Amino acid sequence: MTLDNDYLSLRSRYFAYLTLERGLSENTRICYQSDIDRLAAWLEEAGLSVLTATTDNLHEFICELHELGISPRSQARILSGIKSFYKYLKIEGLIAVNPTLLLDSPRIGRRLPEVLSVDEINDMVDVIDMTKAEGQRNRAIIETLYGCGLRVSELCNLQIDNINFDEQFIVVIGKGDKQRLVPMSPVSVEEIKQWLVDRAEINIRRGEEGVLFVSRRGRRLTRVMIFYIVRQLAEAAGVRKPISPHTLRHSFATHLFEGGANLRAIQQMLGHESISTTEIYLHLDKSRLRESILKFHPRNAGRRDL
Repeated sequence: MTLDNDYLSLRSRYFAYLTLERGLSENTRICYQSDIDRLAAWLEEAGLSVLTATTDNLHEFICELHELGISPRSQARILSGIKSFYKYLKIEGLIAVNPTLLLDSPRIGRRLPEVLSVDEINDMVDVIDMTKAEGQRNRAIIETLYGCGLRVSELCNLQIDNINFDEQFIVVIGKGDKQRLVPMSPVSVEEIKQWLVDRAEINIRRGEEGVLFVSRRGRRLTRVMIFYIVRQLAEAAGVRKPISPHTLRHSFATHLFEGGANLRAIQQMLGHESISTTEIYLHLDKSRLRESILKFHPRNAGRRDL
């Protein structure tokens, strides 16, 4: 993990404050350092810094902790350290507004994340302004997150070569570089194909040639950018639930389960377990998974306007 010198200098002053003014134990200081270093690295990857991060940025960071399987108790501890750090920044006059004031700590035993209805997801797609250059891209993003149940990091790193349009499958590189096959809904396939037409007009930056979702400047989209796209569309569609890209993944799994899909198939599509890479197993797996998603996913019933 590489962090810039400005942050390291700021962190050093902060820990002097924790030691001299708050008198915290060494173990607590070490935990705080680990937590804010993790946040700083995450923000740096998105082109941000601890001084420019907003409440929305920090909310997405906490959502990602949830997606990684971090327990609510650990999430609350991490958030406590982050809040302490931003309180210090405000005291020192380094930020005008403390972005952690509106962040709630996870509660032990907290219920599962919000689930969007099919109508709410349709509404999010419907409000996309297709006259804008990024319109088709954003439409493909929503349909891929929801239609395939991808993690936001998996979406950001999705390669064009990993999409089999003929058989309508995506090879997803998940946690631990494990591969899994995820069937695509016909709607996702069509939206991605249309996005590729627009993408062909963009000057792609070197090293990003194979990345599916890129910005107008030809760079791959970051997790923060995806978070903003989802949040803005939800607000425009009148969705009042607190959502993130993970909400679409959770909705994907929930709708499949409620429709009667086999739990084992859902777990494999979400990447909770590894799959074999042998030719025979892949063939059998594709047949079973594809049958489940085509039968039970609401996207395959056809959208009301498509």
